[in-house]
Amino acid sequence: MEHSAPSGDQHEIQRGDRVAVVTEVGATLRVFRAGGVDIVDGFEVDEVSPAGRGQVLAPWPNRLDGGRYAFEGREGRAAIDEPERGNAIHGLVRWLPWRVGSETDDAVTLTCVLPAQPAYPWRLELRLDYRLGPEGLAVTTRATNASDRPAPFGIGFHPYLTVGVSVDEAVLTLPASRRLLTDERALPVGEEEVDGIALDFRQARTIGEAQLDTCFTGLVRDDDGRVRARIEAGERAVELWADDAFAYLQAYTGDTLEPVSRRRQAIAIEPMTCPPNALATGTDLVRLEPGATWSGTWGIDPPEPERLTQA
Repeated sequence: MEHSAPSGDQHEIQRGDRVAVVTEVGATLRVFRAGGVDIVDGFEVDEVSPAGRGQVLAPWPNRLDGGRYAFEGREGRAAIDEPERGNAIHGLVRWLPWRVGSETDDAVTLTCVLPAQPAYPWRLELRLDYRLGPEGLAVTTRATNASDRPAPFGIGFHPYLTVGVSVDEAVLTLPASRRLLTDERALPVGEEEVDGIALDFRQARTIGEAQLDTCFTGLVRDDDGRVRARIEAGERAVELWADDAFAYLQAYTGDTLEPVSRRRQAIAIEPMTCPPNALATGTDLVRLEPGATWSGTWGIDPPEPERLTQA
């Protein structure tokens, strides 16, 4: 595809009836379809990714208070790219070009070097492997500290999942026992148990009028160590899973999106290693020693209707 696309080169991978497109800019998941049906609500090739769709959020996910933090004697000052709330948001790599490391029919590897800079004074090497397998799409990340001092690290991902109906009609299962409380700038100020409140989705139920821009933790995992969130409607369903490298899931029902026509048409389920503002608070940050590598895997599985009845 022509390099003139706003998101750069388009890397299409396919296995059977499943197709994904990952872009050069941001290693962004622009398309994921199964049997010709959209599994993620992405964006067109002539668009710039709106509202974080499919983006990689590193070296921190979500919001950072005032863009400022300190870690073991070094200070970071990131640009305020959520000016209405005075926050830096979603890290530094989502608009950078990523190089192809390898590419086959059903997999692509992209790499990015984040140089030391005022916003993040460490050199970070990132590698993402997107692979289509029998169950669906798996995404494995490796992050290496290429600097000479320990580095703080967090990462998240921002897919919008769709089952072809509005969020109001979709049924959500999100196995988490706690949710973060936030202030008017969407920064965490505490947490509470979901038991007995309207945001308890541990058992499948219709989203209805619930407005979510909520970070969940206390994740309940299956025997394989994965947490699984699911949305479904009629014969369609989508599962997002994440291994134990990810301790948080952010859910966003798109109530503030522009244009208005895109609101509540899909739900973002965002696996994150740490909560919002973690670089400032230190909560669940990964501490990467010089030369050390962190790895984590998550994925999206569009299960067949008969598998739903067995779940």
